[in-house]
Amino acid sequence: MAPLDALAFDAAAPSAAPDLARLNAAHGDRPAREIVARALDLFGRRIALVSSFGAESAVLLHQAASVDRAIPVVFVDTGRLFPETLAHRDRLIEMLGLADVRTVGPDPAKLANADPYKALWMRDPDACCQIRKTEPLARALAGFDAWFTGRKRFQAATRAALSVFEADGARIKVNPLAGWTSADLKAYAAEHGLPAHPLVAEGYPSIGCVPCTSKVAAGEDERAGRWRGLDKTECGIHLGLEADGSGI
Repeated sequence: MAPLDALAFDAAAPSAAPDLARLNAAHGDRPAREIVARALDLFGRRIALVSSFGAESAVLLHQAASVDRAIPVVFVDTGRLFPETLAHRDRLIEMLGLADVRTVGPDPAKLANADPYKALWMRDPDACCQIRKTEPLARALAGFDAWFTGRKRFQAATRAALSVFEADGARIKVNPLAGWTSADLKAYAAEHGLPAHPLVAEGYPSIGCVPCTSKVAAGEDERAGRWRGLDKTECGIHLGLEADGSGI
């Protein structure tokens, strides 16, 4: 896994902006693997897959690897992740033969200044997400025109209208699994022998940083355990990602 400062981005000119309405009409209901392949046709080496290596990440990673194992995969290590997530990441990298996983993290100087005692999440969770996740991801995506996400409509009410192709500022986000259900994911994982994140069996259907992740009760949204008790549903990376992470 290459550190951020070792990344070499394709210097080719950015691709022309695609017609999102036409793309969604033509490919929005296609199988996920076909959507991945179409996005690669459109963007070539200027599209990355952003993965948390979380509860359901194995499915999209497997779909992508079945098309091209060299797709750049960006992983943000916030410094507050569960050890089980890091172990799951390493297992999937080896199992799927992922050839270009790029681990990025927060700027050490900014982190030391803003969160020296690892308590920022308690007084300002948005600022914590920005410095630990959103800003590092924005830097990592600076050389890309588009990125794959693993979001699905069923995960939360805030994602119910999710499109397969959507605008994200100057970039395009591609959500190949947008229309998948929880049953679809489980069936696919079983069919292909994909390992579950170790914490799923313990009641964590959505997994982020340790302080801001809790178990989910029956009947709750899968993301109900994220930032429980706070007026917050997203870390910021899906609220419009600017170059400095200011899309929160």
